[in-house]
Amino acid sequence: MEMLVKDRAGNVLAHAAHPEEVLLCLDRRWTEGDRVEIAAPPHAHLWLRMGAAIGEGEVYCPTGRMTWRVPAGEHRRAYAPLAFDAPRNILSARIMAESEVQALRDIARNPLDLRGDTDFYPHCTANVETRNESVFAARNVIDGLRYNTYHGEWPFESWGIGAREDAWCRLDFGREVLVERMALTLRADFPHDAYWVCGHVVDSTGRDIPFDLTKTAERQWIDLGGQRVRWLQLERMVKSADPSAFPSLRAWEVIGRDGNY
Repeated sequence: MEMLVKDRAGNVLAHAAHPEEVLLCLDRRWTEGDRVEIAAPPHAHLWLRMGAAIGEGEVYCPTGRMTWRVPAGEHRRAYAPLAFDAPRNILSARIMAESEVQALRDIARNPLDLRGDTDFYPHCTANVETRNESVFAARNVIDGLRYNTYHGEWPFESWGIGAREDAWCRLDFGREVLVERMALTLRADFPHDAYWVCGHVVDSTGRDIPFDLTKTAERQWIDLGGQRVRWLQLERMVKSADPSAFPSLRAWEVIGRDGNY
């Protein structure tokens, strides 16, 4: 396995390699255009760290190669303050053990997910993100945090729908997985926020599961029945009668395991 750090021009800033676990320490403040490239075996499940202030997490790489574009500019608002300004950064990548891959876990969680196209999963996208701001981006709902009593800044980032009634959010796993149940944590900055009273989750098999929601800051669980799927999509979300126009999703967790087991 190999890890390279490159700048905007493609110059290699740092490099490390190891058969099972790569450890790299980089003395550099991240600048716009920097990226991390990883080469691993195809279909690899990797446990990654991309800095001390960003959560570690699992990613799945279908081809074994991935590129992590270091967030820059406005995109950094969805992360901890100064997360990309440290003069020294620690990075690591290890191949996950078979027992970890087989385990029942939150297969949606990916603190390293990015806006736009990616070559690693899970990956969250949507047809709308409030004012196109990073603190309201779809990727926020799988970052592993559930702080939900405020809005507009870290750690209260969320998926905002810009008052759209046709908003949808899709979670792509990049491979077939078995899904048991999911939890939705609504943003609960009441009375600024409204909430959804119901919605639907559809999946890659064509199933359509309606569900109800209530006004609460707690997780709300929805049974998914142990189906094998490649993606899930939230849609047809119905807003409450609250005067606020701002229902928002803080976290989307999916309990499951890889579809081969």
